Amino acid sequence: MSFSFKKAVQLSIASGLLFTSVIQSFGSDNTGQQIWTAEQAVAFALKNSPDSEIALARIQTASAQQLAAQSANYPVIGLHGGYSQTDNPMYSFGNILNQGEFNNTIDFNNPGRTDNLNLTADIRYRLYNGGMDSASVDSAEAQIISRKQQYEVVKNQLAFEVVKSFQSIIQAQDALHAEEASLKAIEASLAVAKARFDAGDLLKEEVLNLEVQQARAMESVLDGNHQIQLTQRIFLNLLGLKDGSVNINGNDALQAVPEHVSYTGRPEISMVENSIASAEAELKKAQGGNLPTLDGFASYQYDKGFELDGSGDSWMAGIKVDYNLYQGNRTNANIALAKSQLLQLKKELAKTELSLNLDLQQAELGYKLAKERKGVTDKMVETAEESARLSRIRFREGVILSSNLIDVETRLTEALLKQSTAKANYIVSIANLRRAAGLPQY
Repeated sequence: MSFSFKKAVQLSIASGLLFTSVIQSFGSDNTGQQIWTAEQAVAFALKNSPDSEIALARIQTASAQQLAAQSANYPVIGLHGGYSQTDNPMYSFGNILNQGEFNNTIDFNNPGRTDNLNLTADIRYRLYNGGMDSASVDSAEAQIISRKQQYEVVKNQLAFEVVKSFQSIIQAQDALHAEEASLKAIEASLAVAKARFDAGDLLKEEVLNLEVQQARAMESVLDGNHQIQLTQRIFLNLLGLKDGSVNINGNDALQAVPEHVSYTGRPEISMVENSIASAEAELKKAQGGNLPTLDGFASYQYDKGFELDGSGDSWMAGIKVDYNLYQGNRTNANIALAKSQLLQLKKELAKTELSLNLDLQQAELGYKLAKERKGVTDKMVETAEESARLSRIRFREGVILSSNLIDVETRLTEALLKQSTAKANYIVSIANLRRAAGLPQY
C-alpha cells in the first residue's frame, strides 16, 4: 500500500474518532445484516445517536425552566392548619379573643390555660417586582429556541460524519481491490518470469525482484483488510451500535450540489442570537433588583377552642410594598455580571459569523479542488492502465526488465489509489459543502 493512501485513510479515521469519542454505544440485534445506503445510515444515526438524545434532553430541561418561570404569573394559594395548647398570657388571651369568649372576669395577667384549633386559607399575588418575573419568562423562552438550534447543530455535524465514514469504507474497499489487482498482475508476471528463467531466457535476479514485489503486494492486501475493518467499526460507532457486520450499498444517489450557498442559515447563528436574547432578559432581571416589589394578599381563618368551647372566624386583606435601600452592592454586582455576559455573547456572535463564513469558503474551495482532482485521477488511471497493459506484453516478449515492469505496476496501483481517494473526497466535499451551508445531507 502506498504511503499517500495510508495517510489519507488515517486522516479520515482520525477525524471520525474525534467526533465519535463522545458517543456512547448501544446494541441492536436486528440491524447486523442490513445493507446500508448512506441516506439510511444518516437517518438511523440521527434517530439513535446518544448525542441527539442528549440534545433533546436539553430542550426538555429548558422547557421545564420555562414552566418554572411562568409560575410567577399565577397566585400562590395555601391551606394551613394546626392545634396548640398554652398558658402563656399573651397567646392565651389571643385565643380567647379569636374564639369570642372574652368577658370582664378574665385576669389579663393570668388568663389560664387555653387551646386552639386553627384553620387558615390564604392567597398571595405579586403585582409588580420591577419586571423580573417577565424577564425570567423571556430568558427561558429564548433558551428553549437556543437548545433547539443546538440540536440542529448536532444533527448537521453527525450527518456529515456518517457520510464521511461511509465513504471511508468505500475508499478502503476500492483500495483493497486495487492492491488485489496489483497482486494478481504481479503473480501473473512472476509466472512468466519463472517460465523464461526455466528456459534460460531470464536472469535469477529478475525473478527475485518480482518475488519481492509479490511479498510487498501481499502486505498491502493485509493492510487493506485491516483498514476496512477499522472504518467499519467507526461507522457502527457513529450509528450507535456496538457491533455487527457492515454491508454497504455505495450506488445510491449522491447528495445534490447546492447552487447558492450561504452561512446565514446555519443553526449556530440562531443559537447564539437566542443566547443573546436570554442574556438581555437576564440583564433586565438584574436591573429589577433596584425597583420595589408590590404584593397583594388575603386570608381567612377559623379558630376553635375545646377548653373554653368557643369558636370564631376572621379575615385580612391588603397590599405590601418592599424596597431594599441597601444590599451590600449585590444588585449592582448582578447587573455588572449580566452586562459582562451579554457583551461576551455579542462578541461570540461576531466570532461565530466569521468562523462560519471561513468554514463555508473552505468548503467551496475544497469542493472545487476535489472536483478537478477527480477528473485528473480518472485520466491518470486510464493512461496507467494502458501503460501497464503494454509493459506486460513487452515483458513477456523479453523487451523490458522486471524492474521496469514493477515500476509500471506500482504507478498503476498508485493511480488507482489516488482515483479512489479523489472519488471519496469528491463525495465528502459535497457533504461538507451542504454542512457548511446548514443544509440537510438528503
